[in-house]
Amino acid sequence: MLKQRVITAIVLLVGLSAALALMDLAAWSWLVAVVLGFAGWEWARLGGAGPMPARIAGVLAFAVVALSAQWTFGPDGVRAGAVGRLTALHGVAVLFWLFTVPAWMSRAARPTALVHGLTGFIVLLPPALALIQLRAVGVLPLLLLMAVVWIADIAAYFSGRALGRHKLAPSISPGKTWEGAFGGAVAVQVYGFAIRPLLADSGLVLPSVAVWAGVLLLLTAVSVVGDLFESMLKRQAGMKDSSQLLPGHGGVLDRVDSLTATLPLIGLYLLTLNSGTLH
Repeated sequence: MLKQRVITAIVLLVGLSAALALMDLAAWSWLVAVVLGFAGWEWARLGGAGPMPARIAGVLAFAVVALSAQWTFGPDGVRAGAVGRLTALHGVAVLFWLFTVPAWMSRAARPTALVHGLTGFIVLLPPALALIQLRAVGVLPLLLLMAVVWIADIAAYFSGRALGRHKLAPSISPGKTWEGAFGGAVAVQVYGFAIRPLLADSGLVLPSVAVWAGVLLLLTAVSVVGDLFESMLKRQAGMKDSSQLLPGHGGVLDRVDSLTATLPLIGLYLLTLNSGTLH
């Protein structure tokens, strides 16, 4: 299993690096749409859809992301006329992750097929557009900001293994602890301030030190919520992984669960504080 995980991780890393190096914004948009198509297929399966409805959901997810990207982005970034729509979409997603999902998880309620399907649009479309939005800003900011989630996950894992005593959400994800979450938050603060000069050099407008610390803390918290939310849905569906598309890693949703929650927040931040990066 470990060998499979390492091989898959290397392939994904090489593929991502090649895509970022060789693709322009339009090609990157199509790649994101394809990946989100697979995520849409997995999302439908989590909701109990059969093989054919799940495939249709995957095609629909691809089409929605592809059309939304064409509608929202020009050759160099967000179209001026699309700023309001994209801001509203990211805003709805941020409110969903901050308020709706925690309330949902506290009840552990399984949604109807209709609610699950509609929720999929909020879970998948905003982060897909945020990925394209970040790519328009630059490859380095994209990687640096995505790595916030990776740092949080890695630090939480090792902190939890070494110090974990108090369960964070035992009925949803028994392996997660408060100590792990705290370790992830500390690591993100250190990482976030280490990359601050690089982000500034990339042309991003950064808030004050105190506000930046708050943004990093919020990103960490939201990443945990995203992870727990998918874990809850998998438990309710009786599935260990969202699929077996990625040997040793599960499915696309298993790799991007935290990113689905954090990317809309990053996208909203870019739109509100970095209007100079828009085109």
